Amino acid sequence: MSQTHAYTNRLIHETSPYLRQHAHNPVDWYPWGDEALQRAKAENKPILLSIGYAACHWCHVMERESFEDPATAAEMNAGFVCIKVDREERPDVDSIYMQATQLMTGHGGWPMTVFLTPECVPYYAGTYFPPEPRHGMPSFRQLLESMADAFKNRRGDVEENARRMHEALQKMADARGAEHSLDRTTLDTAATRLGERFDARHGGFGNAPKFPQPMNMSFLLRHYKRTRNAKSLGMVTLTLRKMMRGGIYDHLGGGFARYSVDEYWLVPHFEKMLYDNALLAGVLVEAWQASGDDDFKRVAGETIDYVLRDMTGPEGGFYATEDADSEGEEGKFYVWKPAELARLLGEQTAKLVCDYYDVGPHGNFEHGNSILNIPNDPDVVAARNGMKLSELEPVVAQARERMLWARSKRVRPGRDEKIITAWNGLMLEAIAKAAAAFRREDYLEAARRNAAFVLEKLSRREGGHLRLLRVHKDGASKLNAYLEDYGALANGLLSLYEASLEAGWYEAARDLAASMLDLFEDEHGGFFFTSKDHEQLITRVKDDYDNATPAGTSLAVMALLRLWAFTGEDRWRLPAERVLRQMKEYMVKAPGGFGMLLCGLDFALADPLEIVLVGEDEAMRAATFRPFLPNKVVAGGEADIPLLQGKTLVDGKPAAYVCQRFTCQAPALTAEALARQLE
Repeated sequence: MSQTHAYTNRLIHETSPYLRQHAHNPVDWYPWGDEALQRAKAENKPILLSIGYAACHWCHVMERESFEDPATAAEMNAGFVCIKVDREERPDVDSIYMQATQLMTGHGGWPMTVFLTPECVPYYAGTYFPPEPRHGMPSFRQLLESMADAFKNRRGDVEENARRMHEALQKMADARGAEHSLDRTTLDTAATRLGERFDARHGGFGNAPKFPQPMNMSFLLRHYKRTRNAKSLGMVTLTLRKMMRGGIYDHLGGGFARYSVDEYWLVPHFEKMLYDNALLAGVLVEAWQASGDDDFKRVAGETIDYVLRDMTGPEGGFYATEDADSEGEEGKFYVWKPAELARLLGEQTAKLVCDYYDVGPHGNFEHGNSILNIPNDPDVVAARNGMKLSELEPVVAQARERMLWARSKRVRPGRDEKIITAWNGLMLEAIAKAAAAFRREDYLEAARRNAAFVLEKLSRREGGHLRLLRVHKDGASKLNAYLEDYGALANGLLSLYEASLEAGWYEAARDLAASMLDLFEDEHGGFFFTSKDHEQLITRVKDDYDNATPAGTSLAVMALLRLWAFTGEDRWRLPAERVLRQMKEYMVKAPGGFGMLLCGLDFALADPLEIVLVGEDEAMRAATFRPFLPNKVVAGGEADIPLLQGKTLVDGKPAAYVCQRFTCQAPALTAEALARQLE
């Protein structure tokens, strides 16, 4: 029986789940596009731009409080052309107006609420606004009245504010640092400054709310590899262990939530994002390689297994997000009470499990519920229950399986099934790295399926270039791809080539990088967020700072440097090194915003290892990928790579060649000999 709705607006025709969530609001929403923008100009009417994403908890709250309210919607419709944007589909629009919001308010976030002139220039901005005045904030309806009145009766002030904001945004877009020489002092200074913000008790950087920051952890692992500075390794391992035992980690199904609202990783906002799990799986693989701690390997595998089980489409594409809310309540899918566990597991087992996972009579979350976490060492839990650890572990493992089964019967949070190229590239890289390090053929096959899907559905040959699209949903692909899409997918394909030694993945990565240079490179150095033939917005920004995902610039730099290590060709090296020289002072001043670029600088300064594997030898492949060797490339097979020239079997047997700057050691004929050369 079909559901009838009192209201339906234009968003009903969109494929974005976030936009479709608002299709039955009484607000006369438009998607971003010519129809809305031309109406604003024709009617000389301001624009109310609302930006969010499907898994955003506070976006849902503001919808319930304001956008579903007919009286509020009537004010919106009367005073403004109302545009709703999914930031995951249109990060170009989001990035411009997020910069404006941060300039105006000193902070940003979603839902983002921006008031624009008909020329799309912002004159006021904020994030969430409540339905009633609260904590010094006006109500949303008060804001609507004020913004409409300002546009109508104080137009000169509005246009002056907009002019100043446009100038500020353009100045930010044009900003370029002077070019500096590259040296390792930058890396050491960045590591020291990250250490100054490190929480030595709970792990992580800064105070609550606390985000994982996996790019900074990857950089610190590289710093440890180069310097043997135990503090750099310790910051990473402590952070990961605290997160793995906290409520931010899903102890039943695997995978990490977006961030923790507290400093000790207990209470997350429960949304799960593909990119977070991709980046964290990758750094967990690296932490295992660097430390040998098998818990990192276990959780990396559980995180990847979560994505393959719950976030993968039938053709191999990875879905974007899972919501925080189910049945109108945040976290309801994930939390437990002692009585529920007693019914499920029996009194005795439930007592142990409650002790192990911190499920108490009063709860550690809302409404007496408990978020599973492991506050005490398992051997401590075993001892106070009169057991050996070896006796406790199988009881907990069996209970966990039973709890996961029971949880699967609950109403799941909503899932945003759009497939985003950049995020798929990040996950592709993580799975390919895990496949190589763990020697997992099933992971390698999943990586192959994903890469084949993205290249088939989200790319096309056009004018000699391999062009990408941003998003795939409901059988259709659309929207020009952005710099981050090219950079992330190129890196993912290079990692898949290294894991498989199948030439086609390398060739696709090389072609993407060539297109990236043509479409995004600034002749003055660096890369623009959007391609040279993209829709014209009020400014053309650059994507230099890491946020929740690595900056597109940093992804581009890493892909180009890896291609340089494969080929020795300056067409890849020179634009990457120019970025590093221009961004050096920023990396020193604010290293927390440049974790991925610092990884690129470390690679550029390292004389990367060039490893060629000839012939099939599983032990030599294991010896290549088991140690933490972040600054390396691995080649083999039939790829057209200069590094492979002259590398052959030795007396008909497999061999490995370890080189730097195309100067090679004697071929290693055993895994043991290769391991010695890689030390």
